[in-house]
Amino acid sequence: MNKLPLQKRVQIINLLVEGSSLRSISRIADVSINTVTKLLVDVGRACMNFHNEKVVGIKATKIQADEIWSFIGCKDKNATPEQKESGMGDAWTWVGIDADTKLVVSWFVGNRSAESANEFMNDMADRLTNRVQLTTDGHHAYLEAVTDAFGSQIDFAQLVKIYGSSSDSNSPTERKYSPSKLKSITKNVISGNPDEVHVSTSYVERQNLTMRMHMRRFTRLTNAFSKKVENHIHAIALHFVYYNFVKQHKSLRITPAMAAGVTKRFMSLEDIAKLVINEAPKKRGSYKKKVV
Repeated sequence: MNKLPLQKRVQIINLLVEGSSLRSISRIADVSINTVTKLLVDVGRACMNFHNEKVVGIKATKIQADEIWSFIGCKDKNATPEQKESGMGDAWTWVGIDADTKLVVSWFVGNRSAESANEFMNDMADRLTNRVQLTTDGHHAYLEAVTDAFGSQIDFAQLVKIYGSSSDSNSPTERKYSPSKLKSITKNVISGNPDEVHVSTSYVERQNLTMRMHMRRFTRLTNAFSKKVENHIHAIALHFVYYNFVKQHKSLRITPAMAAGVTKRFMSLEDIAKLVINEAPKKRGSYKKKVV
């Protein structure tokens, strides 16, 4: 990898963050797929360390959190106990975003268990410096996790959405792929004194779409899904450094990191390529499978 020219590394990283698959990048950049994978691993580790170092001491007021589904190798329903033990099956990425600056403060790859919720919320709490208003969906694992991480020093509400069945459609295809109809939305105050006007998960749900657009392995109904959980985590780490520090947010006109005061300038893809160093990654963003 040390022999790969900087501009070639920048080209590969650019294709990675724009949603190209590993094999298509191999063809476009005229390098082996092993070279692309090796660069993804090296850059992913460096980006994880960079995020852990830079995204700290955040002064946010409103945080939104959500989980986005993907899978490793095969879906849970098709995975054997041995495959699940090796890390295959459903994978959930927990994401916390600052509603004002659009900075992704914390992320965690795991399952939807209480243990994953605790890991995620404790990491979030460590990165924040002041009391915030937190909004999540109605997932019950948040209840204990938020209390354990923040205690009473948080204004916490859940936005519970109830969906109806789409079985009334005449088309089987439409019934299968169309989203269910939203029947009702309830705002439940869990602790503190959250402002009902700002009880929302709109920004974090928009970030879910951004992830699916910028990471090929999140695209549905393809064979581009992750085959190894480690590479899945590396791709996510690269995405969030690119999103926070490089990509100009359309409404902010600057990067989320600049809006949050984490940095004063735009980073470039060349800066990301230069993050690659020979050191072990810090222990964050680990993956924990549920016990079968």
